[in-house]
Amino acid sequence: MSNRTEHYTVAWICSLETEYLVACELLDEEYSDVPWIDQSVDPNTYKFGRMHEHSVVIACLPKGSRGADTASMVAARLMITFRHIRFGLMVGIAGGAPSLEHDIRLGDVVVSSLTAGYGGVIQYDYGKAIQGQEFWPTRYLTPPPEILRSALVRLGTEHTRNSHQIQKTISDMLLRKPELLEVYSRPSRDDLYKASYVHSDGETCDCRGTIDTRNPANLEPRTERPSLCDDPVIHYGLIASASTHMRDAHARDALAKKHEVLCFEMEAAGLMDQFRCLVIRGIYHYADTHKNNDWQGYAAATAAAYAKELLSVISGTTEQHMSAIERNGSLLDDTHGKLAAQSSSVGTVPKLDAYQMSDADLHNHLGVKMLYVIR
Repeated sequence: MSNRTEHYTVAWICSLETEYLVACELLDEEYSDVPWIDQSVDPNTYKFGRMHEHSVVIACLPKGSRGADTASMVAARLMITFRHIRFGLMVGIAGGAPSLEHDIRLGDVVVSSLTAGYGGVIQYDYGKAIQGQEFWPTRYLTPPPEILRSALVRLGTEHTRNSHQIQKTISDMLLRKPELLEVYSRPSRDDLYKASYVHSDGETCDCRGTIDTRNPANLEPRTERPSLCDDPVIHYGLIASASTHMRDAHARDALAKKHEVLCFEMEAAGLMDQFRCLVIRGIYHYADTHKNNDWQGYAAATAAAYAKELLSVISGTTEQHMSAIERNGSLLDDTHGKLAAQSSSVGTVPKLDAYQMSDADLHNHLGVKMLYVIR
């Protein structure tokens, strides 16, 4: 247990309560003796505990608030409160982009990875709109820190030699907490509709029992996965992020073909340049008009189970390392110095005082400068 903020070295950020709950349930130990945080200064929701060798702080976006701006603010507050974070994980759900090259199915996990020189996340609503040409995204965000990229190699090698532990981790959790079965069990039905078949009524799809949706002519033909194949499957590649939900199968397919996008989500674009992290997403719909929440719980669980397994191949911070950090000062102290110098040069506040700044001021001051925090 630790009641000192400097003892926490891993930050885990979720967007939804469904994601937050399963992350908390996968802690190996939940700490009761926790740091005191002035919520008038840092109103983030946190859970504290141990996962493998790591002291982890889990944060969740405020209820009803999603998107890049909210994620950016939550990360900024977290990094000021917890100054010794080594790396971050953004863990949750997303809409998949299945293709002939990537057989993505509901419940699968997508992990942001460097692709063709890009950092693992593309902001697809930021770019160039040139007359007579297609819109071209131009913002490929900062890659995860080296410690996480090295861990991906170690874990990927382990999964090639032996099966992953995702389903076992979820099953163990549900055996321990049977009251979670209704939310986090794996659904049985996984339908991928043809891009030409559109469901246009309502925010979520409730047409699954109608004659049209049962008609094989409206479904993409897919075979069962081989019995020796790990299920769910883990995919590594490019994740597309924007401030809007992707609910257009034609746009989904076009971006998947042009940029080899594997899934779509809404928060990573607000994090990657200031809170260098790995983005891990469980697939719960196909980014089309037939979106529903049947797979939301299971997809949140598969992403969290993968994230936990990833932490198992990263060494924890020893007391000697923590002492060295405390002797040398945190990376955030360096950020404060840089921002103070910048502020003084333009005649504004002489230092960054997050405890007296408004949300808007804090967001403007941190911006991309927070990339100094995690290297």
